[in-house]
Amino acid sequence: MTPSQFQVLQLGPFPPPHGGVQTNLVAIRDYLRARGIHCRVINLTRYRQPDHDDVFFPQGALQTLLLLLRLPRNIIHLHIGGDLTPRLLLVGLFCCLLPRSRTVLTFHSGGYPTSPAGQTAHPGTFRGFVLRRFDRLIVVNRALADLFVKGFGASPSRVRQILPYALPDGIPQADLPQALEEFFATHQPVMLSMGWLEPEYDFPLQIRALGPIRKKWPRAGLVILGEGRLEPELRAQIDGTSYSEHVFMPGDLPHDVALTAIARADIFLRTTLYDGDSISVREALHFGTPVIASDNGMRPPGTRLIPKENLEALIEAVEQQAAEGKPKTRAGKPDQENIREVYELYREIID
Repeated sequence: MTPSQFQVLQLGPFPPPHGGVQTNLVAIRDYLRARGIHCRVINLTRYRQPDHDDVFFPQGALQTLLLLLRLPRNIIHLHIGGDLTPRLLLVGLFCCLLPRSRTVLTFHSGGYPTSPAGQTAHPGTFRGFVLRRFDRLIVVNRALADLFVKGFGASPSRVRQILPYALPDGIPQADLPQALEEFFATHQPVMLSMGWLEPEYDFPLQIRALGPIRKKWPRAGLVILGEGRLEPELRAQIDGTSYSEHVFMPGDLPHDVALTAIARADIFLRTTLYDGDSISVREALHFGTPVIASDNGMRPPGTRLIPKENLEALIEAVEQQAAEGKPKTRAGKPDQENIREVYELYREIID
């Protein structure tokens, strides 16, 4: 099949805000468009913009279904992060019932097998029924592959493990907002974390750790990038400390700005209760920024691991890393092999 005959329609979260799923979706889109392949996107989040450049932002389920019926496509690729909610499963089932289309699902939540929902996997569930309808299921680790096959009854031939990340070329050099630039200038070490402001990312642990850390490193500061429903609670927690001016929450930043901040940080934190193969962890390591992360059994080499929900371990790891200092920053060449694997999977199911 020639590129002009491909009609790919992706469904999932389109930035802003930025996250791991968004990064993967955009990387696939850019890879396809660079090769002359049509790739349209339907955004499935509450964050909406005017439709532009073949990216559509429907308001509600009806508009989403009408777009699925109207837009040209012979491949539909659904991206799901977090949980297999009934709403997203119904969207997936509708996609699988459409004629003249092959369907692909990427499930980005590498920690799902150990979650309460993952523990209830069974072929007889609605989740299992829908998952078995897809032509291909892309998973981000072996635990998910085993869950889909043994837990939900999917055919092993339809399950493919492809890592979701796409690393940028070189060190990003975007201008930081003035307030963030001033924070970097007045704090050292700067610890930075990024993600949805949701319970599973355990930002309160980082805020609690900063007080003891500042006793040994009095210029230490913490930057938390992102937005979400816990923002009011986190700001209240920060305001209740004696070091509130040393915690900075600038909200969601443009992707190139966020990557620049990660590259400039002295330490990147990823303290989570429930997590998969985090793209931001790999980006930080790619830029030469030391990473301290909760051990979830799937962190890349070079990560300093700590037990989850362990305040003392986090404090000790930060103090040790601060004493060692940041190594010379060095970013490797971008790795697009995983995105090429997705393209080859499209060719496989079409041919």
